[in-house]
Amino acid sequence: MSTTTLDKVKTIKTLNSIAECGLNVFNNGLYNIDDNSDNPDAIVLRSFNMHDMEFNKNLKAIARAGAGVNNIPVDKCTDSGIVVFNTPGANANAVKELVLTSLMASSRNLFAGVLWTKTLENEGDQIPKLVEAGKKQFVGKEIKGKTLGVIGLGAIGALVANDALDLDMDVIGFDPFISVDTAWSLSRNVQRAMTIEQLFANSDYITVHVPLTDGTRGMFNEETFSIMKPGVHILNFSRGELVNEDDMAVALENGVVGKYITDFPNEKVVKMKNAIPIPHLGASTQESEENCALMAARQVKEFLETGNIKNSVNFPNASLPYTGKRRVAAFHKNVPNMVGQITSAISSYNLNIADMVNRSRGDYAYTMIDIDNKVNGEVIPGLEQKIQDIEGTVSVRII
Repeated sequence: MSTTTLDKVKTIKTLNSIAECGLNVFNNGLYNIDDNSDNPDAIVLRSFNMHDMEFNKNLKAIARAGAGVNNIPVDKCTDSGIVVFNTPGANANAVKELVLTSLMASSRNLFAGVLWTKTLENEGDQIPKLVEAGKKQFVGKEIKGKTLGVIGLGAIGALVANDALDLDMDVIGFDPFISVDTAWSLSRNVQRAMTIEQLFANSDYITVHVPLTDGTRGMFNEETFSIMKPGVHILNFSRGELVNEDDMAVALENGVVGKYITDFPNEKVVKMKNAIPIPHLGASTQESEENCALMAARQVKEFLETGNIKNSVNFPNASLPYTGKRRVAAFHKNVPNMVGQITSAISSYNLNIADMVNRSRGDYAYTMIDIDNKVNGEVIPGLEQKIQDIEGTVSVRII
């Protein structure tokens, strides 16, 4: 991978429409935004499917302006030393608002009621009388005092749980991987479910906020429906594949599930009785798009200019205060003596190490080393290639 210095203009390519406030992050004379480039330094996108793309050798980073990265071949990127960023929490408020809106609207049968009322458009002055006669078919339930089960207490789930408490609901949460930061932000009044089965059995409404993995795929199915309260409402604003749709169709038809509210319509879902398909509006607010764009752009800019990594899904977070010294940034296999070999290569040039950080994640690691007696702009001939030639090095930059 070629040497990257701050005086070299870097190319940013976008694969979707990105909010202008995000693109403006790159307006400092060091960047060129070129959506037709075949050799970008970084790519910023939203939902564009990258799985069939070939990546240029110069590509260093891909930033998803959103949380999910199913549209990005993450493993392929990792093997090539390409950092994949996402923006966790940037759209959390937007999704939370839609979850709570959908919860209340479905409980009061607002969606069906509005659609029915629109059918009366040709009834003239009879509409008020017809409404009074027909409204009984849309009698709903209040959510106050009901129990909401929240699966996944990350940025979105925690907000949903806390706000549901403010609506006088009882809230049960389940998340065996809850982070320390989220735990601090979560109300102490959220009850902890020790097992997901406990949550299923005690919830009137269930909302799910987990990533799609082999362990979560199809987690809502005939077996789990049998544990739930009859007529439970299920809200899915995470991934459509979390639900076995054939089993859901049967459960809705039989009243085992009362309502299925999902942000992921497809041919099966739109035909289901008592399914409420929303056209993927979870993060579709101006504020959310701007927050995601800003966060994605800032993370890419920080990485390209300093090597620091924040919110990567495939490499460890790593940060080292940038002082303007020459910095070696190397991705490598997480095997013994890699750091020793890299520092030996630096020492062979009679260079002194000022500071360093090494972080690992799974099979890979990332090392940043500041060189004390060299500043940005000074060339160190041959050092990059010498480190690249070390067995186990995936990619290296000298910043």
